[in-house]
Amino acid sequence: MKNILFFVAALMLYTAANSQNSLTGTIISKNSNEPLLATVYIPQLEKGTTSDFDGNYIVNNIPDGNYNVVYSALGYATVSKKILFTKGKTITKAIQLEESAVEMEEVIISTPFHKLQSENVMKVERVSTESLNASGAVTLAEGIKNIAGVDVISTGVGIGKPVIRGLSSNRVLTYTQGVRLENQQFGDEHGLGINEAGIESVEVIKGPASLLYGSDALGGVLYLNPERFARSGETHGDLNSTYFSNTLGTSTNLGVKTSGEKLSFLARGSYSSFSDYKTGTDYRVTNSRFNEKDFKTGLQYLGSKFKSTVRYNYNRSNIGIPEEIGEQTQSKDLELPFQEVDNHIVSLDNTIFFNNSSLDVKAGYLFNDRREFEDDQSTAALRLKLSTFNYDVKYHLPELGNFETIVGLQGMFQNNKNEGEEILIPDAKTTDIGVFATTHFHLDQIDIQAGIRFDSRKIDSDAARNPLEEDFIPALDKNFNSFAAALGAKINLFEKISARLNLASGFRAPNLAELTSNGVHEGTNRFERGNHNLNSEQNFQTDLAIEYRNEHIEIFANGFYNAVNDYIFISPTDEVIDDTPVYDYLQDNASLYGGEFGFHLHPHPLDWLHFESSFETVTGKLKNDNYLPLIPANSLRNTFRVEFQDGKSRKSSSVFITLKNTLDQKNTGDFETRTGGYSLLSAGIESSFKLNNVMLKLAVNGTNLTDKEYISHLSRFKPDGILDIGRSVNIKLKVEI
Repeated sequence: MKNILFFVAALMLYTAANSQNSLTGTIISKNSNEPLLATVYIPQLEKGTTSDFDGNYIVNNIPDGNYNVVYSALGYATVSKKILFTKGKTITKAIQLEESAVEMEEVIISTPFHKLQSENVMKVERVSTESLNASGAVTLAEGIKNIAGVDVISTGVGIGKPVIRGLSSNRVLTYTQGVRLENQQFGDEHGLGINEAGIESVEVIKGPASLLYGSDALGGVLYLNPERFARSGETHGDLNSTYFSNTLGTSTNLGVKTSGEKLSFLARGSYSSFSDYKTGTDYRVTNSRFNEKDFKTGLQYLGSKFKSTVRYNYNRSNIGIPEEIGEQTQSKDLELPFQEVDNHIVSLDNTIFFNNSSLDVKAGYLFNDRREFEDDQSTAALRLKLSTFNYDVKYHLPELGNFETIVGLQGMFQNNKNEGEEILIPDAKTTDIGVFATTHFHLDQIDIQAGIRFDSRKIDSDAARNPLEEDFIPALDKNFNSFAAALGAKINLFEKISARLNLASGFRAPNLAELTSNGVHEGTNRFERGNHNLNSEQNFQTDLAIEYRNEHIEIFANGFYNAVNDYIFISPTDEVIDDTPVYDYLQDNASLYGGEFGFHLHPHPLDWLHFESSFETVTGKLKNDNYLPLIPANSLRNTFRVEFQDGKSRKSSSVFITLKNTLDQKNTGDFETRTGGYSLLSAGIESSFKLNNVMLKLAVNGTNLTDKEYISHLSRFKPDGILDIGRSVNIKLKVEI
């Protein structure tokens, strides 16, 4: 027995000793040969370092495997190198970075092969949460409106639902902590339930992503990347606080993180509170106030052959529901009616590293407890409890020549339960399972990616209400099966010009509200009548993206055409039940088309100067040429920004001014009205200072600086003529140790 234990211990020590590799080298500027302060990062390991003032760097304790190593520095084009680590060797790489208008390019996490955007076959928009906050956004949902092709359906300031190229609700899938977010997203008045504190960046896939994510990714994916752990051997803490003048609101969060060689830990807590927002005509929208508590924590272990990360997020949102303009007050205490929503998200992400392949196993448990109080603050009139377990298993096969291939299995078990008097959707169970395979073929001038997938969804719902009443909901037992496929290519047409062409199909099984609704939906003042005979939506989208870039300028043009068969929509009828108009869920073929166009000017040697301009447009029509509802108006955004990197006590400073012109929306759905155009001006300034080991950042920004009176076409307050938010001056302070 002792001999066996000795042999096992010796084998483990031998494996550990022979599996820990090192990467070392220097990073210099290709233009000047000067050393650079740059970041070295291995995304698959979530491990990295920063070069010193001489450009030298070293990363230790790297397991055996074939990894992408990313080198990035402000003002320079990011470089990604595929490096094979094996047998405990030390690999030396001397890297030259070239000045570029495209700065600090990051690895895209939402696509399976974890490549830089410049190497990715699929066009994905990525923006840091810090950049969204700098624009003056109150919430994460409001911030994503700054991404071209993305908008939100808003209910005041507190609730926002993402819209990607005209598609929203269950047609857009949200991922957080690496797992799909499920929180009754069928409802227009149901927000994300995610606080931006502890979210590092946002990625947006604009178009069918069913190959990667299954049902509900027919319109695209909003992928939220959690903040990274500290680098090995480092401990950090930070305090962030922001004041918003319009809502007299404050948002504060505190975070700590520490990492050793193998174990890493982080935690972050936040609290936000806002009073009723004030419009451009100087009245406050009664009961648009809200508050939010959020806590996130994570623990990671990185061994010689194994990486495991567990994260937990708790969020409680208390959101007022405005009904009419009433008492003008600055109170932050909620009035009836209001929502109280709890979200719990637990995720486990495990990766096993083999010499030339890896196995990723992710699992998530989510619990959403949604309560709505109408006449009594002690008893919820509506209460929905949604529990979801989902899993995602991917095996990265050994590379075969220029082929990278992944096969995967994904699934979900979901249970919906009612505990209130009101019923929007019945008690139900949903089971998903999907299998897929995708491969990436790389050559010097062309990259090709292709894949295929099969999914099955089973929905079992219970009967609800009295069988003798008109609003009775019968039991339901439905199965939906779908195939999806995708084929794309990125081609380097010339030295500075590249093109992407993607063809993809997607699908979406009808949700419970569309299948089973039969009663008054208080949030919309409609009697909604579902249709249990609805088919799955199926779509096919063509995307063409062309890009020109050099060290001074980037120009891009993205166009798409999206054909959706059996598009599900709600339509008014001539009936009235209980003094409430009746709306039916119907299906017809539809199409959406448009795109995003723009440029980014960053001339060298004027490294401090940036000018960005983008135009976005989308049109949606049914087969009978009637326009689809909730389609964003065309818009033009221009931003002028200057940035200075001092390198002394004042580390950096920046100033920006943005003018967004939203055009008239004349192409309206059956029960919509025309929305007039408007222009919104925003500006801001920020500076960061280094005092010994303390980094201090101070920022002041303003939104709607002209106090414009306007209503967004996607505002749920538009039918009541309630204006959007007016001028707000916001002050942010961040202290980091």
